[in-house]
Amino acid sequence: DTMTGPDNDDGQANHDDDDDGQPMTIDLTGAILTQASGDCADYKNEYESMVRDVNRSMSFTGELAITITDDHCVFASNAIPNHDFNDGDRTFVTAPRAQSSSYRVPRSPTAAASPTALSLRIDNAVFLNGVKLDLLAAGCSGVGDGKIGCFQAGTPFRFDPMSATADFGTDSHNAHTQPDGTYHYHGNPQALFADDDSAPSPTIGFAADGFPIRGSYATIDGSIRKLASSYQLKSGTRAASGGVNPGGMYDGTFVDDYEYVAGSGDLDACNGMSTDGVYAYYVTDSYPWVMGCFTGTPDDSFNK
Repeated sequence: DTMTGPDNDDGQANHDDDDDGQPMTIDLTGAILTQASGDCADYKNEYESMVRDVNRSMSFTGELAITITDDHCVFASNAIPNHDFNDGDRTFVTAPRAQSSSYRVPRSPTAAASPTALSLRIDNAVFLNGVKLDLLAAGCSGVGDGKIGCFQAGTPFRFDPMSATADFGTDSHNAHTQPDGTYHYHGNPQALFADDDSAPSPTIGFAADGFPIRGSYATIDGSIRKLASSYQLKSGTRAASGGVNPGGMYDGTFVDDYEYVAGSGDLDACNGMSTDGVYAYYVTDSYPWVMGCFTGTPDDSFNK
């Protein structure tokens, strides 16, 4: 049967064993998680899922093993999600392929003296279904066809792949494939947590710096509600930057269209906050969608 959360009644990871004392593989297909622990070690286990590439009518098996050391958790994954995928209006340009991915997540993350900016050189996070988060697009206005080739940090008018106007060919889970076939999310995975206010959202993944990622809901002033980002659209018409000016109003097509306005929402510049002494990033309905930066120091295993 489908797992509803990698936890048992005492709140710890449920490390099921078979009669031989070997870990049992947990079926994660379509799972809605429940555990809120910020310690990646509480999710130690082996998981699998049976899913379909919808547009190609193909079956896939998702595989994820989470192991622990004294200081880290290791996520070994084939990058196949725990839900059906490639179900958009048009099929992915590159066929999804199983990978051999390994990410090392610090068990006791700490905030750095200053945040680390997101970049195209570092994957952002790994979710508890083994699929990575890669928020930034390699497409900028005026560079190539605008969809690929923009790898230089600081290039102006980088497209936001989550924008309705960006047309990055994502499926219903805000995901698509990279040129090597790696399936990855650009925002809310539309999976792993319930999109309602019946309970605070669980942990659904871990960022490269070790801090947990949770869904969209938390208890604020005694009430459970959806959290709001503190990024706002700039007002007016775009001005030229670096000799490039796509023109038009600031409408969210580009990441440059937004600015952080402290206190305008619930979350900090990295899209996180602390609850009961645990800092976490939260999925939001608007930019930066999951993370705006790294509060801690990303582990080298997330380097591309």
